[in-house]
Amino acid sequence: MAHKKGLGSSKNGRDSNAQRLGVKVFGGQTILGGGIIVRQRGTPLKPGANVGRGKDDTLFAKVTGTIKFIDRGGSGRYVLVEPAELK
Repeated sequence: MAHKKGLGSSKNGRDSNAQRLGVKVFGGQTILGGGIIVRQRGTPLKPGANVGRGKDDTLFAKVTGTIKFIDRGGSGRYVLVEPAELK
């Protein structure tokens, strides 16, 4: 009875793909409507004005405009989009 496994056998040779989470557009930058602002797990950042939340907690812009991050203390951190002025 062999007490060592044969070559080429590995129990822990698997790894998952990176999820590419994080902030994609930062404060002061412009974004098009529908563009992704933050990919996250849970809601460390909450949607504010003109920002929607996807089923995987992704935050996206509802309108074209400028990104703004606001810290409301105990209420949490919010992301909002200030609409671009129409010319």
